[in-house]
Amino acid sequence: MVTETLRSWAPGRVNLIGDHTDYAGGLVLPMAINLGTTVTLQPGGNTLHLRSARRQSLHLDLPLGGVLAEDLTTLEPAWGRFVAAAALELASTVGGSGEVTTTLPVGAGLSSSSSLELAVALALGFDGSPLELARFGQRAEQVASGVPSGIMDQLTIAAGVAGHALLIDCATERHRAVRMPDSVEVWVLHSGVPRRLADSAYAERRRATEVAARLVGPLAEASLDDIEAIDDPVLVRRARHVRTECDRVRVAAAALEADDPTEVGQLMLQSHASLRDDFNVSVPELDHLVLELSSRGDVFGARLTGAGFGGCVVVLARPGTDLSTVRSDSWLVQAGDGARLL
Repeated sequence: MVTETLRSWAPGRVNLIGDHTDYAGGLVLPMAINLGTTVTLQPGGNTLHLRSARRQSLHLDLPLGGVLAEDLTTLEPAWGRFVAAAALELASTVGGSGEVTTTLPVGAGLSSSSSLELAVALALGFDGSPLELARFGQRAEQVASGVPSGIMDQLTIAAGVAGHALLIDCATERHRAVRMPDSVEVWVLHSGVPRRLADSAYAERRRATEVAARLVGPLAEASLDDIEAIDDPVLVRRARHVRTECDRVRVAAAALEADDPTEVGQLMLQSHASLRDDFNVSVPELDHLVLELSSRGDVFGARLTGAGFGGCVVVLARPGTDLSTVRSDSWLVQAGDGARLL
């Protein structure tokens, strides 16, 4: 008996505004993009064999157990850790043979790992709502990377809507689609600095927001006066970023719906300044790129996107703008639908 070949797709995501707010229970405004990961799988047997044109092939015996189930950080190839985390969370016993292909740049902050996890989960038989898929992916990401990440990436990838960004309240996991107006295009440009989240101070930033929240309450709603009264100046800066960033997200969503890209662009620049000065997650290459882009007449605004520490800048530009001359590693992206079987 020949088993039907399965094909699953999961997009990447770019965050227009609202970074380092998701794990603090704040607001974010990302969108799923038309770059992503495809998994083609012929199910069968208890071994999962996946080929990749970019990387070494992966072999996993299912179900996962022993030392590997306790710690995925030793698994090679490294990209297989995200596949293994999905299989582990699913308690998969049936594998198969297939291939992974992607149009996403790796290490750019466009959620290539979350895209891979969700595409693998669907190919291995995950059956649930977009929110359930997002929660699954968040658990898998944390297991694979060891980073206490929030749910923004996975929820965007699972619930994306073509032509729309998603306004997500990460405290409640409620989200709604926000139409992207025809007056803008979205570009993503790589800074040239690879971003490796596990090697960054991401976990330290999260701890700081948690300590601040114990002092003043949920940061998305905290009084700025209460935040400024915190004794530790580092905690003040971290908390102030989260609080003001949530305000910027709310205003930016309304400005998109009102077709006011100039307002959105200014908010993006303010967001970058806050991530640079209050959250200290930018690098000089990102700052220089944002400054260069924001001086152009065909650009409404730009900011670092994702966790920072390298990676990409997201740009809101006028239709017809060509930013490929600024950086060779650049992508014009459109808002796409979420993860699904093809």
